[in-house]
Amino acid sequence: MDASVIDATLLALAFAVFATGLFAGVLAGLLGVGGGIVIVPVLFHILTGFNIDPSVKMHLAVGTSLATIIPTSIMSARSHHKRGSVDFDLLKSWAPMALIGALIGTVIAVYVKGAVLTGVFAVVALIVAAHMAFAREGMHISDRLPRAPLKHLIAVIIGGFSTMMGIGGGTLSVPTLSLFNFPIKRAVGTASALGLVIAIPGTIGFLYSGIGMPNRPPLSIGYVSLIGFALIVPATMLAAPWGARMAHAMSTKWLRRAFALFLAITSARMFYSLFA
Repeated sequence: MDASVIDATLLALAFAVFATGLFAGVLAGLLGVGGGIVIVPVLFHILTGFNIDPSVKMHLAVGTSLATIIPTSIMSARSHHKRGSVDFDLLKSWAPMALIGALIGTVIAVYVKGAVLTGVFAVVALIVAAHMAFAREGMHISDRLPRAPLKHLIAVIIGGFSTMMGIGGGTLSVPTLSLFNFPIKRAVGTASALGLVIAIPGTIGFLYSGIGMPNRPPLSIGYVSLIGFALIVPATMLAAPWGARMAHAMSTKWLRRAFALFLAITSARMFYSLFA
């Protein structure tokens, strides 16, 4: 490919990826959702638009998203810790189990075809969309978390599916904890720390397994796009405060429904890509 064409492609990719980070940051600030639930599907469609080979594009989207979660989780967890909203008792109980789940999810993710990861994301995104659209505020199924081993199994499942989806864990752990009447602020704070436990092994797995794989875009190490990592992290951190300010001026109820619609459409497009 001509050098000028490669330069133009990289510039367009960089612009699209930076815009993805801004979008993820605004939604994170508005709704408190993890950036991965936005970054993965948007990257997936960006890579589709740049004709990246279908055999690697979902792995690239997931691996790059997991890499961006590491620095953002560190900053988020420190911020929540200062406010006393990290439940260390729960973290000590869940972190080892979430790590086991993340390791299992990583092993599965790096060996299956991209279509499997796309299907997993599409199904879980649809479930999350339904929860955001229809769950009543304050709804819970129990006044406390179940005891072991069920309590540990929940953490393993969250770690496994979060790694396969390229999300930090908050998207699944916060609504799960809320169903067991766990205080929402402590759920969000604890989930931010849990994201680090999930993202580190996942990123290492996607970095290593993608080395030498053909058809990856320029400036990628394994299944992690360096352009994506370098642009998404600062863009997300820049835009999150914007979303937080907007949240005070807008109806959270309708924002949640709008985001649920976004996830539902994203899920439908991913299902379509599997059968098209």
